[in-house]
Amino acid sequence: MRTRAALLCATAAMLAGSVTALPARADTTAPAAKPVPRQAALAWKKCGTDDYPALQCASVKVPLNHADPTGRKITLALSRVPHTARTFQGPLLVNPGGPGGSGLTLAGFVASALPTSVASQYDIIGFDPRGVGRSRPALDCSPGYANPVRPDSVPATPELEQAALARVRSFAAACGRRYADLLPYMDTVSAARDLDTVRQALGARKVNYFGYSYGTYLGAVYAKLYPDRVRRLVLDSIVDPRGVWYQDNLGQDYAFNDRHRALMAWIAKYDSTYRLGKDPEKVEAEWYAMRAALAKKPADGKVGASELEDTFIPGGYYNGYWPYLAEAFAAYVHHGDTGPLEEAYENFGAVDAAGDNGYSVYTAVQCRDASWPRAWERWRTDTWEVYEKAPLMAWNNAWYNAPCAFWPAKSRQPVDVTNTKLPPALLFQATDDAATPYEGGVTTHHLLARSSLVVEEGGGNHGITLSDNACLDRYLAAYLTDGTVPRGTGEADAVCQKSPDPEPLEAKAAATSSRGSTLHGLLGYRR
Repeated sequence: MRTRAALLCATAAMLAGSVTALPARADTTAPAAKPVPRQAALAWKKCGTDDYPALQCASVKVPLNHADPTGRKITLALSRVPHTARTFQGPLLVNPGGPGGSGLTLAGFVASALPTSVASQYDIIGFDPRGVGRSRPALDCSPGYANPVRPDSVPATPELEQAALARVRSFAAACGRRYADLLPYMDTVSAARDLDTVRQALGARKVNYFGYSYGTYLGAVYAKLYPDRVRRLVLDSIVDPRGVWYQDNLGQDYAFNDRHRALMAWIAKYDSTYRLGKDPEKVEAEWYAMRAALAKKPADGKVGASELEDTFIPGGYYNGYWPYLAEAFAAYVHHGDTGPLEEAYENFGAVDAAGDNGYSVYTAVQCRDASWPRAWERWRTDTWEVYEKAPLMAWNNAWYNAPCAFWPAKSRQPVDVTNTKLPPALLFQATDDAATPYEGGVTTHHLLARSSLVVEEGGGNHGITLSDNACLDRYLAAYLTDGTVPRGTGEADAVCQKSPDPEPLEAKAAATSSRGSTLHGLLGYRR
């Protein structure tokens, strides 16, 4: 899935919530790894930025194959904001999702966004997972693969479908040629074992972990493999572990379509500003007319139908983008002005999965993590079925993941994250999250014994803590301070009201200066 999210201003209200138990699923677990040789002390160096001056950087060697710990090594890039308080609660590892998202800067953000009294008690550790960013080797299967203008994502003719298939086959083949030695070890289990090597290098008996989006699955897998090494576990916007990954992507399609319609309704609400109509269905029809026009004549030779989808899909992650998307939409419809649309594409659509590296890691991990249908007929049938009800992202998402139908490395099986050995974990989930729909949070809550689920009622953003919702952040701060979790009697243990939707830019010009916007520039597409 993709990832970008969060909100603008926040009010908070605590309501009662609750929990029931489901039977745990039986599933495949990961094979044991051999002990990794003792790590040398990490050499931290200053690498601060204007925004996060306290950041330090280091690197650590990890086995490419954890079943052969004395064999080939690869390098992970790490970042840290060190603790400053007398009370030290150990390392807090943070991950922005993806797979393919870099977490180096996220450490600085989390350290600045948490209350100082809380952040100062932890060494907040960011990391680039294997293959990502500054870690080495870093994957880049096919440079420029997503460059515009791509063919229309909807394969309206057999010729368009065959051209798109040739494109994804070539990407999978390029990955196989360039990284045949790495692809068998690009998976979540290997990344989780890397984290335990990081734990050893940090000299910690246990770690604390805070993951967003795909990072929730990585955290849950780490907790499954090493339950006695987890001190605290925070999961925000939670992957459904039952659907890894083919079914989860189909579920996304429906959820993103709903969020797109929520955007259309928001635009209709502010018809006095955008003049696109007061009926959301008519606004949506106007949007699809714009898509059809751009399919024939891309804006500035850059924003065609597929790029338009890429531009508006981030609005499903974070409604703080809605005013900018609405202005670009209105400028095109009323004046034929493509400038705002091109700017929106550059700001929101063109940075998907951190570019070529992020997308290469995304496919390498997802294709290896789980079995995908190898018969293209299954993809075609399923996608057209989804498209009939949820057209926005159905084919865009299918092509995004389609290299997995032709992936050159053998797939493993997903990990059953059911866990009865953990200390209480704290889970956060918005009811209308598109990237990781609500059911994933509820399911994981049932699978992790003694976990507590905090729900943002009516919220549609992805990545909801440290995004200006004071109610959610109070629960997070209490848990990181002393392990306190809410306990309810129903499906959720606590419920917070959603933060308010944004207003048009005329009324709220500084929309993207919010903490939520900062966070969701850091979160890793796609989950």
